[in-house]
Amino acid sequence: MGVIEDVYEDLDTDVEFEEFEAAVHDKVEQMGGLADEETAAMLIAHELEDEEVSGIADIAPGMDEVKFLAKVVGIGDLRTFEREGEGEGDDEAADEGHVINVDVADGTGQVRISFWDRMAESVDDGELEVGDVLRIKGRPQEGYSGIEVSVDQAEVDEEAEVDVQIQDTYRIEDLSLGLSDVNLQGRVLATDSVRTFDRDDGSEGRVANLTLGDETGRVRVTLWDERADRATELDAGTTVEVVDGYVRERDGDLELHVGSRGAVEEIEADVKYDPETTPVADLELDETVDLAGGVIETDPKRTFDRDDGSEGQVRNVRLKDETGDIRVALWGEKADLDIDLADYLVVTDAEIQDGWQDDLEASAGWRSTVTVTDPPEDAPGADAGDDAVGSSGGTGGSPGLDAFGGDGGDGEGVAESDPTDGETVQFTGTVVQAGDPVVLDDGTETRSVDTDADLRLGEEVTVRGAIHGGRIDADEVY
Repeated sequence: MGVIEDVYEDLDTDVEFEEFEAAVHDKVEQMGGLADEETAAMLIAHELEDEEVSGIADIAPGMDEVKFLAKVVGIGDLRTFEREGEGEGDDEAADEGHVINVDVADGTGQVRISFWDRMAESVDDGELEVGDVLRIKGRPQEGYSGIEVSVDQAEVDEEAEVDVQIQDTYRIEDLSLGLSDVNLQGRVLATDSVRTFDRDDGSEGRVANLTLGDETGRVRVTLWDERADRATELDAGTTVEVVDGYVRERDGDLELHVGSRGAVEEIEADVKYDPETTPVADLELDETVDLAGGVIETDPKRTFDRDDGSEGQVRNVRLKDETGDIRVALWGEKADLDIDLADYLVVTDAEIQDGWQDDLEASAGWRSTVTVTDPPEDAPGADAGDDAVGSSGGTGGSPGLDAFGGDGGDGEGVAESDPTDGETVQFTGTVVQAGDPVVLDDGTETRSVDTDADLRLGEEVTVRGAIHGGRIDADEVY
């Protein structure tokens, strides 16, 4: 047996020996005598082995050709289309083509493969069944629903086994690149407006995004064309189910995409989202973190001119948790969010930067989500319920101030150690709510105050007066 045969025998390949031998001789000729038959055979063998991927997750659109083993988990319908022939002028002929899509999976992920013409008709005739294990050779490409593989060769391997479990409903932590037909339930954390763009063919496309969270994490959802309007129809806090989504990657992060086959539907379900937030006291410069806390200060929205002449906008709010407080800059559309004093806010992917007077500041840009929500169950005062202070000084169930201690704002959440009605007290704190009532916070508790004094947010004052109905009726403010 010669050296070419020896190398070929060690290969696991579908390439016939005659084809392999011819490739080796071509390689020797190409290299002009710099490689003998053994070296050339090893080079060809290496090229063939490079086609093998260890799993579906390793398939990428830039690969010329791949081979992999996978189990059939779904078979689509046969579709017929008109293929343009090579006729000339008005006599150009049209040829009828066929295609059928098949979903296959292994332990690393799922991908859609496409059979064409005669192979497609064979699949439609029942020569392939769900549960069959296939040895597949094909060309990866970026398809409408993520990565797809156009099949050149495929055969059922009755001896091979592929251990794969296909889920009816996914969690966010279950998502992997290449998955399609994904059904996922989540809580809407943030939405944005619909944007338009021009496609290469001259048509106009539409796209919008929303962010979903569940108990395992969060994911950005991209809605295309007719599905884009759903981003403007859904409110933060709504529970939805994504139907027939597909997974792509952007800037190293997985995204769930929804096209014409998919949908985003509101559902009645209790989906929890409790992000692991970083305490304010532990923040460090130049890190990206998730934050949560009660809103103790809000500034008006400001507009500005960018270097390119476009107009931008920003709004600052200040969040406080049990360890401290920090200013958060809300950029772009986030500056228009309905955020009021005493709201409990969760901000994800915030960048920690140098702020005013050498203080740290959090920046919530396009990658961030900003959500008004209920505080987690283990937050101080989280069970205050409807006694909590609402937006703009009213009551409405927003437990933001309770989340960092003290009175919920209407006086009925006062701690057991509070003085009784009629007793005169003195309290010093920062104004975290201006209006009726004024709410003061001293870092450990909050007090509601009835006063005619004109107090500003962030101002530190001392009040003195008698307790009535849980509030301080201030005779003195200084």
